[in-house]
Amino acid sequence: MRTVVPAEGPLLERVLDATYPASEHGLSRRAFTSADAAVRKTTWAPDHQRRYALVEGDDVLASAQRYELSGTFAGRVLRICGIGEVCSHHAHGNADDVQALVEYLVDDATRNAADIALVFAAPGWTLPGFEVLPTQDVELTVAESPRHGAPMTLVRGGEDRDLAAIVAMGDVRAARYRFHLNRDVDFVKYAVTKKRLLAGLASSGARQLLFVIAEEGITAAAYAVISIVNDSWTIEECGDRDPSGARVGAILQALIAREPAERRPVIRGWLPPGFVPPQVTIVTAQPSVEIVLARPLTATVDGLGLSSDDVLYWRSDIL
Repeated sequence: MRTVVPAEGPLLERVLDATYPASEHGLSRRAFTSADAAVRKTTWAPDHQRRYALVEGDDVLASAQRYELSGTFAGRVLRICGIGEVCSHHAHGNADDVQALVEYLVDDATRNAADIALVFAAPGWTLPGFEVLPTQDVELTVAESPRHGAPMTLVRGGEDRDLAAIVAMGDVRAARYRFHLNRDVDFVKYAVTKKRLLAGLASSGARQLLFVIAEEGITAAAYAVISIVNDSWTIEECGDRDPSGARVGAILQALIAREPAERRPVIRGWLPPGFVPPQVTIVTAQPSVEIVLARPLTATVDGLGLSSDDVLYWRSDIL
């Protein structure tokens, strides 16, 4: 008989054994376990995430991580069930087991009064009743001085003391969008910590993470979180008190100017619709390869019907 149980103790080790090869982060088994343990010790994680397994007797058929999130849709604050790291434990995959586990977690979230379910899915996934949350992969270029100098912007490493200002500027920007996650200090720290762990536990030189601040006085006025692999930069999230995003553009200029003789990086990310710093040009934009599926669970949400202009979602929100 198949049943769904929390993945804890020896079962968790079996789940991690099957999950880490499917991870796209290139960590060793030991590093993957260390990252998982460290993330679970963050302030946000204990009350908001838990891993589950679909089992039949002694066999583990599939596993997934469930997240308790808060979001805003059409001006209403709603409870959201997020489901990620969905993994079949069969050598060649088994869509039926994966779908059965997702359906169980969604049904359980519905019984517990969640309003929306989100599934962080692999490319090409479809699930009954779910629609794709429209997000776009953009590639951009950054204007540079012909002398390759840095702008007059003080850029420093981000710290915990900056998180409240980051949340505040994020709340202001998010207010114009019909759908977005509600991100408090603990959530932002959790998201940055996950990215830091991936960089810190990867093989030497494989990855970097930049968490940088532009400040006014001693207060963060703009920030960016950027993952670096080889000469490719990915903007995980960013924010600016200036509605134009000019400080974010200046941050990018300053980071590029650190190594003027190096080849210019390829910069990609998800930028909110309407947010293009004046120093930035969008070269290409296309529907994202990484998919977030969404489904209303209660009468409070009578269909989503979201366009790309309605959604503010950062890459670091992919859990």
